[in-house]
Amino acid sequence: MADSKFDRDLVRGSLDLMVLSVLADDGRNYGYEIQRRVREASGERVKLPAGTLYPLLHRLEAAGLILSQWDDSTGRRRKFYKLSAAGRRRLKSDADAWLAHVRCVRLLLSSVVDLDGPGGEPASA
Repeated sequence: MADSKFDRDLVRGSLDLMVLSVLADDGRNYGYEIQRRVREASGERVKLPAGTLYPLLHRLEAAGLILSQWDDSTGRRRKFYKLSAAGRRRLKSDADAWLAHVRCVRLLLSSVVDLDGPGGEPASA
């Protein structure tokens, strides 16, 4: 796996999917933890700044895909987010579409890059 960041356009096209996936895995979470999970899952290649994350969360909430609730039970007031039923449906639909897209791109790249490395990663030359 490459150590550099992913291309900005590549990330931009998948941020909703990444955030919805984190919320599906965690049940509910707050902003900083969502940032951390995306960063860790991407091998430090996707750093999701607050200036990108919070407008995205507000947009997902306005679309009815996530729900939010303030909670201060941890000693600090935080806004927690969780998937709505519509968000679960969208996540499934978007994940299916994303995986179909990946299969298409892999097929097209197979004549250019040896994809027989571990985990389907390009094999080292």
